[in-house]
Amino acid sequence: MSEGIFIGLGAPEKDGGVPQILNLRRANRHGLITGATGTGKTVTLQGIAESFSARGVPVFLADVKGDLSGIAMAGSPAAKNADKLVARAQEIGIENYSYADNPAIFWDLYGEQGHPIRTTVSEMGPLLLSRLMGLNETQEGVLSIAFKYADEEGLLLLDLGDLQAMLAYCAENADTLSARYGNVTKASVGAIQRQLLQLESQGGDHFFGEPALDIHDFLKVDDQGRGYVNILAADKLMQSPRLYATFLLWLLSELFETLPEAGDPDKPVLVFFFDEAHLLFDDAPKALTDKIEQVVRLIRSKGVGVYFVTQNPIDIPQEVAGQLGNRIQHALRAFTPRDQRAIKAAAETFRINPDLDVATAITELKVGEALVSLLQEDGSPGIVQRTLIAPPRSRLGPVDAKERAIIQSISPCADKYDAAVDRESAEEILAARGEAAAAAAQAAKAQAESEKAAAAQARVEAKQRAAELKEQARRDAAAAREAAKPSAFDKAVQSATRSAASSVGRQVANEIGRAVFGGSSRRSSSSGGLAGRLVRGILGGLFR
Repeated sequence: MSEGIFIGLGAPEKDGGVPQILNLRRANRHGLITGATGTGKTVTLQGIAESFSARGVPVFLADVKGDLSGIAMAGSPAAKNADKLVARAQEIGIENYSYADNPAIFWDLYGEQGHPIRTTVSEMGPLLLSRLMGLNETQEGVLSIAFKYADEEGLLLLDLGDLQAMLAYCAENADTLSARYGNVTKASVGAIQRQLLQLESQGGDHFFGEPALDIHDFLKVDDQGRGYVNILAADKLMQSPRLYATFLLWLLSELFETLPEAGDPDKPVLVFFFDEAHLLFDDAPKALTDKIEQVVRLIRSKGVGVYFVTQNPIDIPQEVAGQLGNRIQHALRAFTPRDQRAIKAAAETFRINPDLDVATAITELKVGEALVSLLQEDGSPGIVQRTLIAPPRSRLGPVDAKERAIIQSISPCADKYDAAVDRESAEEILAARGEAAAAAAQAAKAQAESEKAAAAQARVEAKQRAAELKEQARRDAAAAREAAKPSAFDKAVQSATRSAASSVGRQVANEIGRAVFGGSSRRSSSSGGLAGRLVRGILGGLFR
């Protein structure tokens, strides 16, 4: 038993039974735990998880119903059904059965029942985000363009606010981006933004941000060498099944991208238990199912084992189910045609046991019983055995609020993730750019308005100057005309001069006339008088 995990005792009616051992060197070949409600799946999961922890293997498990948190506390003989667990332990030959706790770290996407788990929008990537928001192919293409542009421009996409700001930028610059990357329409951007609002209302804003989860915090061991059991509080998360499924797929992808190659280690680096695993595949597009299959197939080489827990084995696609080597099948009920198909499918996946009618046994299994087929040392599947499952040593049931608070206070991740950090990212950078552009536009507008006002003022001043010059010219011309007019004295002198000149002229003319024509006879006087008047007139005109 030291080389593996004791799952239970198979075929106890023959030769004392066959111990069913999960080989640690084959534990990273994944597994499947199925069964109808109430058949003991959760108890089986809890027992295997605590056994991994005891052997130094860290565990991650999703606590969908809220009762797996009890793995952090030791069981009690006063607990409900404790006598049945003790009786089962004795029946399968566990001589040193005792109660024990396990080192645990509580996690919660909402930060209410454990440390918050966050990742950035960039780390999630457009493919998983598209799945998370249910985008069509066209919208997914637009989202990919937004991521591409943000990456090229060095714009960090950390939270949903950053993505909203990036999408708003894409809508405003759709023509430019379309010419560079392909068609970007405002209608597609608007559809993505509406889906983001729905995601935020479902609590997605709690998941995106910083500090982002360091995957290595899932790989811790305590001072006794026991692996920590990382318990995700998923009871509230289950109300948003798409977020739950996308988160789990992201977690697997991060592990695959972060962890180094390990080949086939002596024991797993980490073991995952995904409860309600059908949520990973419900309504999932082919591309996403292919992604899950790829991650499950390749993550084995990283030393990580993935165990799916679901009610019906046909919930798991065949491509993924083919990668699950270790199988534990609890009872199924043949109430419907689908149930009958599931029973037949489950029976056909096991290695045949000639002494066991698997299809019939699946419907007859008691609580705590299962059909078990585990990988052997050489990697081949073991013959299926009807097995009584070993009981867990930790508490069957949830911890209370006080116990949870105490466990949180001694957590190795205490204070590392509890406070959110909001550093400068795309939202702040784009807002600053927008403010700078608006300020520049405002400054340009103010400059243009100032120049326009200055030009108008210049025109007014030029018009006023022209009017002033015109008025000055008019005044100068009037002054010149006024200056050119003779004064009263000058007029008097001129009048006197003209009068004097006229008088002198007449006198001169008379004298000339008399001199020229002379005589005093009437004839002479008559001739001389006419000529004299003529001469006087000419001379008088000359002297005016």
